[in-house]
Amino acid sequence: MQTQGFLRGALGATIAGALMFGGLSLGGSASHGAVDPGLGYDPNSDMGSLSAITRLVGAQALWSQGYTGKGVGVALIDTGVTRVPGLASAGQVIDGPDLSFDSPNHALAHLDGFGHGTHMASIIVGHDALRSSLSGCSTCSGSVLSDTTKFVGIAPEATLVNLKVGASDGATDVSQVVAAIDWAVAHRDDPKLKIKVINISYGTNSLQDYHADPIAFATENAWRHGIVVVAAAGNDGESVANLADPAYDPSVVAVGAEDPNGTMKTSDDFVPTWAQHGTPDRPVDMVAPGVHVLGLRVPGSLVDVQNPSAVVGGRFFRGSGTSQATAVVTGVVALLRQRFPTATPDQIKAMIRGTAHGFGTSGDGKDNYRGTGVVDGSQGNLSNYLKTLAQVLPALGLGSLDAARGGVHLSDNGVLLTGERDIFADQWKPISWILANTLGNAWVGGNWRGVPWAGATWGSDGSWSPTTWPAADWAGQPWTAGATPVWDGSAWRGNAWRADRWSGNAWRSSSWSGSSWR
Repeated sequence: MQTQGFLRGALGATIAGALMFGGLSLGGSASHGAVDPGLGYDPNSDMGSLSAITRLVGAQALWSQGYTGKGVGVALIDTGVTRVPGLASAGQVIDGPDLSFDSPNHALAHLDGFGHGTHMASIIVGHDALRSSLSGCSTCSGSVLSDTTKFVGIAPEATLVNLKVGASDGATDVSQVVAAIDWAVAHRDDPKLKIKVINISYGTNSLQDYHADPIAFATENAWRHGIVVVAAAGNDGESVANLADPAYDPSVVAVGAEDPNGTMKTSDDFVPTWAQHGTPDRPVDMVAPGVHVLGLRVPGSLVDVQNPSAVVGGRFFRGSGTSQATAVVTGVVALLRQRFPTATPDQIKAMIRGTAHGFGTSGDGKDNYRGTGVVDGSQGNLSNYLKTLAQVLPALGLGSLDAARGGVHLSDNGVLLTGERDIFADQWKPISWILANTLGNAWVGGNWRGVPWAGATWGSDGSWSPTTWPAADWAGQPWTAGATPVWDGSAWRGNAWRADRWSGNAWRSSSWSGSSWR
């Protein structure tokens, strides 16, 4: 099998979009007024700014009531988080285990060499306002955080748990994502984590029914343990109708993207053509701003080096996609989990669906494009949602791990990772895994399904301790990493992002809206 369209990473492993980091449309423009010299954009008129987005989705209204996400842990399962300014506050980001192919090289562990995870983290919890400004002041958070000269994410006082699965080129496998979800469930009640939300800003093209799918089972297991799972719909809307996996599972919160169209009113909003919108049987639940969103950049990361036109004001990067929209909704959910600490995941989902702002023409056949509308956390009232959502048939997880990959596979030295095996070539045994999840011991110390993969305790630096991986990967090669990721031109050859990967509005000069992690 040819490796056309594959990216080569720090371990020599390659990927053909096995999971698509849902959406990046780099560069682009938005409405501009008076540019703030400290930011490089106008936070009042630029609808891609977090200042505008936090107003649009009701976050600033919740801040004014003292709800900032404090005490709520958000597990970000992504490409890592680099502590750039705006994400450098002590204790704001906590490193869980690094399950990515970068992990054997401890110099790369937890860091975001790709550039996607940091962008998502900044939308969820980033902020320039000093935490000391909020300490002991329950009434001043609104005025401090709504300062337009500062960059502030949706839930700026939430705890961000960094669970890295994507390597410096974005390469990962579904087995790594499932393991990360399982770890979040196992450690959800750790005192410094208190994980209440999981953000998954990507998915696969799996055609396997969600009832059988292992990713769907893992997310539902998290849901049953009190964690709201927020997942991206995908960015292949011009060619694919159904939602990405795991967003296609009706239990999770499936997020689509919308374009605010340059205004704060929602009546003129629209859904971009690239945003997957689902089917009448499983549409998106709601949409959130996902066009030209300004998040923090990682200087020198892969997407940064390859897309200089996306850089704004030195610190920021424009991105479009259901990835960004998912991060926005995750932030809103974190605010509501603080406001309604006893609410179940079903109640939170019912609330944000029920209070979203509709737009477009009712009955025009496009309800599956936008779900119930644009998310608005300020309208939540738990008394209106005491009943849980209508029950759906649960995922059983007995299906194929390989089918969950959606037809694209990692390649290491020409050997594809296929079949019912994980990245260590261990046989996938769904029944024993399901039983372990049910009993709460899929992770025991640093072992997942009996395989040593991560440390067993928190290290002295506050990160989850590393460990030595098993001797060899699925290709029989040792798990060793080079000193730096491979970011040269050969990794981004002309056919690397072909039409079915980062098409049209993907990695073009005006946007980051793609799908290498649909």
